[in-house]
Amino acid sequence: MKTAFNDMKNKIIFLILVALLQISTGYTQSFDKAKIDSFFDRLAEKHKAMGSLTIAKDGQVLYTRAIGYSQINETGKKAITAATRFRIASITKMYTAVMIFQLVEEGKLKLTDTLYQFFPQVANARKITIAHILGHRSGIHDALLDKNLRPAAGWNAITKDEMFAIIAKGTPDFEPDAQHAYSNSGYAILGLIIEKLTGKPYEEALRERITARIGLRDTYIATGDIDVNKNEALSYMDLGGNWKQVSEPPSSLLFGAGAIISTPTEMAQFIQALFTGKLISPASLNQMKTMREGEGLGMEPFTFAGKTFYGHTGGSSSNGAWLAYLPEEKLAVAYTTNAKIYPVRNIMSGVIDIYYNRSFEVPAFASIAVSLEVLDKYVGVYSTTAAPVKLTITREGTTLFFQPPGEKAVALEATADNTFTIGGAVVIEFDAAKKQMTIKRGGGIRIFTKDN
Repeated sequence: MKTAFNDMKNKIIFLILVALLQISTGYTQSFDKAKIDSFFDRLAEKHKAMGSLTIAKDGQVLYTRAIGYSQINETGKKAITAATRFRIASITKMYTAVMIFQLVEEGKLKLTDTLYQFFPQVANARKITIAHILGHRSGIHDALLDKNLRPAAGWNAITKDEMFAIIAKGTPDFEPDAQHAYSNSGYAILGLIIEKLTGKPYEEALRERITARIGLRDTYIATGDIDVNKNEALSYMDLGGNWKQVSEPPSSLLFGAGAIISTPTEMAQFIQALFTGKLISPASLNQMKTMREGEGLGMEPFTFAGKTFYGHTGGSSSNGAWLAYLPEEKLAVAYTTNAKIYPVRNIMSGVIDIYYNRSFEVPAFASIAVSLEVLDKYVGVYSTTAAPVKLTITREGTTLFFQPPGEKAVALEATADNTFTIGGAVVIEFDAAKKQMTIKRGGGIRIFTKDN
């Protein structure tokens, strides 16, 4: 009798465990899709972003949302969709790193190999290893962002050989492995090493080693200017409620450091394949995600909703992209934008907070009111000795307007008594006492002085 009872008890426990396992494996995070819709509606309404979002779990797309336009001209506007392709900039580095690790697994390369084996003309080439370059510890000067090394004819017509010659001219920033400093030039060199070892152009290696292997059809290398005929999104900035097209760096400049075009859905597919062993081994993946001074070997960590995600970010001019993956939940969140105005990190953080049903309030994006007395102190014509240009600040009602020479005046949005933005992309700060106006955009700063 006791044995029969125990058998029955064990059977019940077993059935409960099976049921719990089924619930666990079949469970999908229930999140407020309507709230994400509201968030993106507000971003679109207030001209704070244009772009595309994908949330995927275990390889299955749970949510997509697109706002804004990929092309705006006098004949109309073309809406962004989930199929719109974007330049994903530095997220390209993850793809380059994956191909480097594939070559290591094939025995064609070692992480301890030095740059001297491939490009002895680079300073410190005997000391710089492949691992140093992957982890941004090579000391290779980021010549691609150095205005002093810019070719006389500009970047648009530059070839890969000319690009490398410019990189090779750069003076090292530090001794290899002495510190960490982000280097696009280092990843451009990794792209050239991939070409040397495979005997194929980078774009062909990408196709054979990644995109064809996992079925990506919208992921490829930019070969020139943004091509609207390929459903690629042009880049824009907001000028007081009007979208203005802006230029992007040429693809030849970005190469293995940032030349890939893709969609958020295919970015999510890529990182899912990476973390599930379809592209490199678990051992190689662990090397990629081992962090030193906040940097892995082609990968970065992010903290959202108290959880550690892995992936990469990208940005150039008004383009931006973010790819984040949570391994324990097989959760991928990918976002691309062709109008980088409201910080992309804030958009990602908001989306992930909503996904986990955490407290999140959709921003109102309401500008503050500044007194007319204060506004009038900023009105005037400003100039700088650094450039032969005069900028005019005027006031109409409670709004300041910014007007470059020969251009239409655009409204400034106040974020503080002395701080204003143009669509969030340009920040303008006034110092009435010093009669100065400071303009900040894309990491650049220029100070103008008010004419007497």
